[in-house]
Amino acid sequence: MIIDDPSRNDDIAKSLRGLNKLAKILKQNRIDKGALTLASPEIRFNIDSETHDPIDVQAKQLLDTNSMVEEFMLLANISTAQKIHEEFPNCAVLRRHPSPPASNFDPLIKAAQSKGFKMNVSKGKDLADSLNAAVIEDDKYFNTMLRIMTTRCMMQAVYFCSGMIPESEFLHYGLASEIYTHFTSPIRRYSDILVHRLLAVCIGADSSYPELLDKHKTQSICNNLNYRHKMAQYAGRSSVNLHTHLFFKKRVIDEEGYILFVRKNAVQVLIPKYGLEATLYLNTDGRKKGPTFVFSEEENTQCCGPVTLHVFDRVLIQISIDRSNVQHLKLQIRLVEPVIPEFSVPPTVEEKHSEEPPAKKIKT
Repeated sequence: MIIDDPSRNDDIAKSLRGLNKLAKILKQNRIDKGALTLASPEIRFNIDSETHDPIDVQAKQLLDTNSMVEEFMLLANISTAQKIHEEFPNCAVLRRHPSPPASNFDPLIKAAQSKGFKMNVSKGKDLADSLNAAVIEDDKYFNTMLRIMTTRCMMQAVYFCSGMIPESEFLHYGLASEIYTHFTSPIRRYSDILVHRLLAVCIGADSSYPELLDKHKTQSICNNLNYRHKMAQYAGRSSVNLHTHLFFKKRVIDEEGYILFVRKNAVQVLIPKYGLEATLYLNTDGRKKGPTFVFSEEENTQCCGPVTLHVFDRVLIQISIDRSNVQHLKLQIRLVEPVIPEFSVPPTVEEKHSEEPPAKKIKT
């Protein structure tokens, strides 16, 4: 707000604008080196302060200032990684992002080809350039979906001890950085605490001790950090899943979606408004009632009569909770458009809301 306020010309406003300008230069330098700008749908819930039920859900919006903070965090992390590795080449706590094997990109290449785009995945810079070039003027969400698909092709970034692997494997693929670590969040990540301890010794603010310089001990801790990080990701996804179920518990909503993946017996649909992904299951073996879909592996489509479902197609879907098993309620989606007789469902009729006072909101 300060940056965009034309009436603000004080030192703070000028400094923030200067930082923002520098951040854009830093970001461009990273992109020129081959850093990837990927997409991953994030959502946030507005929670009722009394009942703690979610009363609204929306995709998280990122501003220029989010990028500004990110650039200086990256700069701090890279600078710290260089310093601790220079001082402690055998026991620095670093983070690497391995290059994905070429086969990981097959779904992305196939999907892009269906829209006439060729993805060069030989190097990170080539992939970044291909993503930047894959733009459809009248479909603003197409490029975002490509970047979401690219995220799925990536390997998991991991913590490691510098003395345990050759320096040639230090690369952080996504950031196009030769060395990287986590330094900026010691209040919520144990890896950063280890890095702070190493840096403190480097600058003479603290003294060393045997365990800090034991590369086998450090690698063992890094292995545990990687495991805990993965578990935290699962917990985070489960939390979003729980709140999503609570939000749609008493709601049936029609919403715009895009086909992200075509499977043998289903299509994966992305719902941008809610930052959700859901699976639309199809009858492909003729065992169930209703029309049968025919999957084409070569063209990556599902066909039913005159209707063919492709990757990136826009669809209208109905979101609700499947109550067929009370013990295991789950989110379900049904197709509204395109209309396929005996498979699609009619649009939801919006109910009139009662004249109850609005609930108090808090953001989480």
